[in-house]
Amino acid sequence: MAIRYELDRMPSTEVIIDLYQSAGLQRPSQDPNRIAKMYTHSNLVISAWEGNKLVGIARSLTDFCYCCYVSDLAVREGYKHKGIGKRLIQLTKEAVGSGSNLLLLAAPSAVDYYPKIGMEKVTNGFIIKRTA
Repeated sequence: MAIRYELDRMPSTEVIIDLYQSAGLQRPSQDPNRIAKMYTHSNLVISAWEGNKLVGIARSLTDFCYCCYVSDLAVREGYKHKGIGKRLIQLTKEAVGSGSNLLLLAAPSAVDYYPKIGMEKVTNGFIIKRTA
């Protein structure tokens, strides 16, 4: 079956949590209310579906003219290495336009992935880590 990409389709919180757990993405999956709030306050969500199964998602915060922060990129186990993550990033970049930077914080296990899909590593970032 072909993978279908959808812009701004909001999967249920339970489906998102299931995807995160399958993908190995470290998010507060034990707190459905927090996951729901994460998506409520995101303004760009692109999802990948095989039939009715959510197989990938890119969740971003953007102004659509200068900057886009990709908060989550997750691909279900068994669907990795099929170009789904790369396509989600491409569609995100298309949605925000050529005038926007696309940036993200990589999980340690994904640091080597992003240069393979054309992203440049930056060293001029800063962070104040969450405490909760």
